[in-house]
Amino acid sequence: MNPISNLVERINKNDLWDREIELERNEYLKVKGSIDTNIYLVTNGSLRIFVIDEYEEHTIRFGYKNNLIASLDSFLNEEPSDFYIQALKKTTVKVINKKKYISFIESSSENKEIWLSILENFVLQQMERERDILTSSPIERYKRVLKRSPQLFQEIPNKYIASYLGMTPETLSRIKKS
Repeated sequence: MNPISNLVERINKNDLWDREIELERNEYLKVKGSIDTNIYLVTNGSLRIFVIDEYEEHTIRFGYKNNLIASLDSFLNEEPSDFYIQALKKTTVKVINKKKYISFIESSSENKEIWLSILENFVLQQMERERDILTSSPIERYKRVLKRSPQLFQEIPNKYIASYLGMTPETLSRIKKS
């Protein structure tokens, strides 16, 4: 069982979710400048995490069914974040607050190991993405993401995938056709 499924099963078993939130398409779960110390489980739909510089939006990450998603910087340091989290279609998430979550994680060594495994995987994914953006061609980035996350291409509109891959939607379209 993958670490996220294992963790979610344990949270479900202990009935720890605080509430459920339904978001309409394009609705924000979190906006820049806000503090958000929750972790969310996507039960259906899809979301993206992004930042905006003075010129454009840059998609950093996606979340879809059975993914955990959070504004991890704000969750960890309890300070305002530069990230936005936006629903890409009608989406439902379950919510657990930090205090309850940390208490749960610290309640057993198994929970701590699972959480550590999730964080390690996240760091490795981010490092791979950063390396790809800096050193790989657009075609190589596309192929790697397609291999790693084929579901992404069923769940997420091309313009957001292009942003995530650091290319224009037109470039992504050309690559997909070739």
